[in-house]
Amino acid sequence: MLFKKMLRDIRKHKTQFLSIFLMAFLGVFVFSGVGGESIGLEVNIDNYYEDTNLADGWIYSMGINDLFLYQVEYLGATNQMERQYVVDSVADFKNDPDVTLHFVENNTISKFFLLEGKPLDINDKNGVWLDKSFADAKNLKVGDKISFTFEGHKIKKEIRGLGYSPEYVYHASSSSIIPDFDKIGFAYLSYKAFPGDNISYNVLEVKFDGDSDTYEKLLEYRLDGYYSSFVDRSEHTSVAQFADEIDQHKMMGDLFPVVFILIAMLILLTTMRRIITHQRNQIGILKASGFSNISIILHYISYGFWLVLIGAILGLILGPMTLPPLFHPSMSSTYIMPYWDPAWSMSFVYVAALMVIMSLAVSYYSVNSISSEKPADTIRPKMPKVSSSGFVEKFSFWKRLSFNARWNYRDAKRNKSRGLMTIIGVMGCSALLVCAFGMYDGANDLKEWEFSHINHYGSKLVIDEDTTASEVDEIADKVNGDKIMESAIEIQSDSAKKSGSLLVLNGTDLITPTDVNWDKIKIDDDEVSISQKMANLLDVDVGDTIKWHIMGSDKWVKIKIDKIHADPISQGLIMSAEKLKDLDINYTATSILTSEPVDEKYDGVKAANTMEDMTSSYDSLMSAMWLLIYILIFFASLLAVVVLYNLGLLSFTEIEREIATLKVLGFKTRALRKLLLTQNLWFTAIGFIFGLPVGYFILDAMWKSSGDSFFIVPSISITNFLLSAIITFALSIIVNLMFSSKIKNLDMVESLKSGE
Repeated sequence: MLFKKMLRDIRKHKTQFLSIFLMAFLGVFVFSGVGGESIGLEVNIDNYYEDTNLADGWIYSMGINDLFLYQVEYLGATNQMERQYVVDSVADFKNDPDVTLHFVENNTISKFFLLEGKPLDINDKNGVWLDKSFADAKNLKVGDKISFTFEGHKIKKEIRGLGYSPEYVYHASSSSIIPDFDKIGFAYLSYKAFPGDNISYNVLEVKFDGDSDTYEKLLEYRLDGYYSSFVDRSEHTSVAQFADEIDQHKMMGDLFPVVFILIAMLILLTTMRRIITHQRNQIGILKASGFSNISIILHYISYGFWLVLIGAILGLILGPMTLPPLFHPSMSSTYIMPYWDPAWSMSFVYVAALMVIMSLAVSYYSVNSISSEKPADTIRPKMPKVSSSGFVEKFSFWKRLSFNARWNYRDAKRNKSRGLMTIIGVMGCSALLVCAFGMYDGANDLKEWEFSHINHYGSKLVIDEDTTASEVDEIADKVNGDKIMESAIEIQSDSAKKSGSLLVLNGTDLITPTDVNWDKIKIDDDEVSISQKMANLLDVDVGDTIKWHIMGSDKWVKIKIDKIHADPISQGLIMSAEKLKDLDINYTATSILTSEPVDEKYDGVKAANTMEDMTSSYDSLMSAMWLLIYILIFFASLLAVVVLYNLGLLSFTEIEREIATLKVLGFKTRALRKLLLTQNLWFTAIGFIFGLPVGYFILDAMWKSSGDSFFIVPSISITNFLLSAIITFALSIIVNLMFSSKIKNLDMVESLKSGE
């Protein structure tokens, strides 16, 4: 009998219970869906690294001989190591693509992951194992011949296999921030395929026990001066970039569902309180008929239990099935790995179970007070709340306020919990909207800052490594360009060590260093500037001393920080060519900047990229971010509709008797609609104001999870503020208008009847 009663009540209040089901479903759906995608990425990449035995660290040195191996082995912590000779080459194609060659000794660490062809054979002098993405871009297949030119050597090999490498999950060239596999690639060869008599290994891949900091200290203690640099796995460009991507998705998956879960519980609480208030006499009759308190409590807590349970189960099933495939196409265009499977985690079940338990607790809280009353008291109508004069009502201006304002103030004071719930609900909605539009603004600001305020060139010509200085000067004269030097570096302070970039300006005005406010800053010829993000990571400031070296060189240089600039994408040092020479480091131009687009092909130029190419690359890199933003905006708007409608309905039903009284007294529908709208707008305004700092906090957390390479200052723009306000208040007004028919069709006699 009670089960049938529950079904009738749910049918009668279907809108509220549908909202509870929807919020429970969406909360678990988003958490398990985005979690399934991010955890899937983590599981897949861990499996990939394990299958290929990815190195724990890379030691770079010129001429890694047997004595060097003995010294590394003597450290005691090294349990596996393998030498490689890694060199940049140019493949024999019309566009001169860059292909990084790995001449390996054993292929036991960071192994080539074979997809097609034969396994890598160390004794094969004539074979090459090629990057499959590069092969697909060039329409190459197993059995084809390919030629490479490097350091005065030209070799021609037969493609024995195609596959991936764990060191190239993220592989971007110096001329693009996303992979263009028509221009870049990698290849693995046996050391016996090297054309010279003696191969001079320059990379030692190691597997070691313990943490990387301890291992690096051992290296510095035993081999200081014998190697140029050490990079542990977490600082490897590919590993770090993909880890940052996973962290950002995790952040979204963790923060976003919390709002849905809280709103679901909020709606459940208000709905159950409303039902129990309206069914006091029914509860009294049930008690008088012999039903125990525990039976009545179990009956009412089952309302939310079944809906939340069904919604949570559906979310658990559908989330991992539907959301991960939405992200994978954009992810797989930037990151290359063999596995793209969603993963399951028990945390999904824990969140679903927590939501169900919370629904039981909320329902119990709603019914517990009335269950302890005597049947005779429960059958009687609940005594209305007595409103006493408050602090505000004692001021003289109170009598000058309109009836509308005074009535709403007193009603809100009588129903504080309803007002608080409305404010919390609106706060959650507005916070998500502010965060979503803030991410949208931040992504666009990053693009404008980097490609308009900092970089003004029309084209960037990347110089080939073997191009002579005179040839570089000749090309620069032809395109009326400015020469700059860019290089990967390693920077160390007293507290940290990070990889970054070096930019050497040579009097060009096509690159303008800026501060965090996008204002131009001048870096004198004798000054060194560090980027704001790098300064934060190293915990340094102006006047502090750091040391750095160019990757591949064992020469460390100490410098004092003179300025701090801000760059959204490139983190490292900026200095002049004169300052570089003062530090006794050779200035070697790596690029030529020109204000005009360059389409002509020049000998000695590895790649020519226009500003349009750079912005297109950025848009491709941010495609997954755009998807997250659009999903956030959609669900935030949906959440606002559900919350405002349910709380508006609750407000209407709680003051139904008062509205009927006012109608009897002659108030028109329009005046009553304005009465409800005024209070709704009050609570919406308060919730929106409190939602702004919450949205800023979420936005700041999202940008901080973007990794070491990006520096984005979270901000709430006027456009963001206006859009969020317009959506929030427009939805509030629309929801209020939905109650117009209820006011017009209100049965005054029924509403004013007392319980009998």
